[in-house]
Formats: sequence, C-alpha cells, structure tokens
Amino acid sequence: QVQLVESGGGLVQPGGSQRLSCAASGFTFSSYWMNWVRQAPGKGLEWVSVISGGGGTTIYADSVKARFTISRDNATNTLYLQMNSLHNEATAVYLCTAGKLYEYWGQGSQITVSS
Repeated sequence: QVQLVESGGGLVQPGGSQRLSCAASGFTFSSYWMNWVRQAPGKGLEWVSVISGGGGTTIYADSVKARFTISRDNATNTLYLQMNSLHNEATAVYLCTAGKLYEYWGQGSQITVSS
C-alpha cells in the first residue's frame, strides 16, 4: 500500500524557516521523481519543486527559487522541503507527490505564515 505522509507544518513568523518532511512507503522510492506542490486558501494547486530519483536534479518554481531547497534521503525513503525567508504568500497546504505524472499523493501539511 502506497503511503506518503507529510509532517513539519505549523505556524511560522514572516521571515522564518520551516522544514517539511514526507515519509514514503509502499513503492520503490528511489525510482520516482518527487514533487512538492501547494494550495493556498481559495486557490488552485501550485507546483513548487521537483527532485529526480537520485537527487541529482532539482527544479524550482520562480516564486520559491533561492529560498526553498528540496532534498531526499533514499536510505530512509524521505523527501524534504527546507523553506527559508517565508512570507505570508507561502501560507498553504503543502503536499508531496510521487512520479512525473503525480501518481501518488500525500494528505498535505499546513504551513501558516503569520505574525
């Protein structure tokens, strides 16, 4: 059974940092490109970042480039998103997805940026 479980969400002050994790199970994690997407209140899904199976390729949306870092640990089947210099517009539910066609999805983790 495929599972993607995000954690690490919470309330963050503007300018602060937070790291999200996504624990994967039920599939060959290292074979899958992994994505982070987000959905802000009242808005559609926004793609944030992607990382290749081996971790050698990473791509970011312009809105998060230079502030967010995607990484993975294939030994523990875990995906990460380090988010720095957070501003209010980063408030969203962040979801991890597996595969270039977004075959598998997690349930999401809420990030709220507010003072």
